[in-house]
Amino acid sequence: MLMPSLDTSIANAGLPTLAHAFTASFQQVQWIVLAYLLAITTLIVSVGRLGDIIGRRRLLLFGISLFTVASLLCGIAPTLGLLIAARAAQGLGAAIMMALTVAFVGETVPKERTGSAMGLLGTMSAIGTTLGPSLGGVLIAGFGWPTIFLVNVPLGLVNLVLAHRYLPVDRPEVRVARVGFDPVGTLLLALTLAAYALAREKPEEGGAVASGALRLCSPRIAEARRRISRLIGMSSHEGWRKNAV
Repeated sequence: MLMPSLDTSIANAGLPTLAHAFTASFQQVQWIVLAYLLAITTLIVSVGRLGDIIGRRRLLLFGISLFTVASLLCGIAPTLGLLIAARAAQGLGAAIMMALTVAFVGETVPKERTGSAMGLLGTMSAIGTTLGPSLGGVLIAGFGWPTIFLVNVPLGLVNLVLAHRYLPVDRPEVRVARVGFDPVGTLLLALTLAAYALAREKPEEGGAVASGALRLCSPRIAEARRRISRLIGMSSHEGWRKNAV
């Protein structure tokens, strides 16, 4: 929980330096932060369901590996576009780590200690978010901007070894899917959030993305309205029968 929270804020301190390094505007380098946050916000719910389907331990190990490799790619990225893409991949790894860490606490910690464990996770998250800007400033001043990303590599490797050694093996029933993964809903959420982020800087492009999202949403909205109408009709009919009796 510490690593994803740390990277939520550590890049903020480096935005002026990154703008100078890549000869880019501040609005462009803001996407280094936005790509990470959009990936987390879009995927954190979906990856929790995906963990129920394919196994939480397997997915968490993949998430830690992805986060670590993406951090390395961020540190060696030669262009701003590649850095933003690596940050989006890092955000996917962070979403997996944040969602499944909480799920593992509920699964493995005794009920009488669940509150303490959740409190510890919240504390680590707050420490990471608070420590990010100051640690980022120190690393940039002493070693250069790549170190704000490369610092995650040794931490990620340690996490990966510990998780592989101590996490319980997935039980067969954990991988049974009662409800399938919703890729369309995840895509729609990603498009909606991207449209909002784009609208702040480039309203025309944000409007185009929002329009595409609405076109994709239309069939689902219509289906949801039909289901709600049927449920209301059934509820009204049942209420009428009870009153008649």
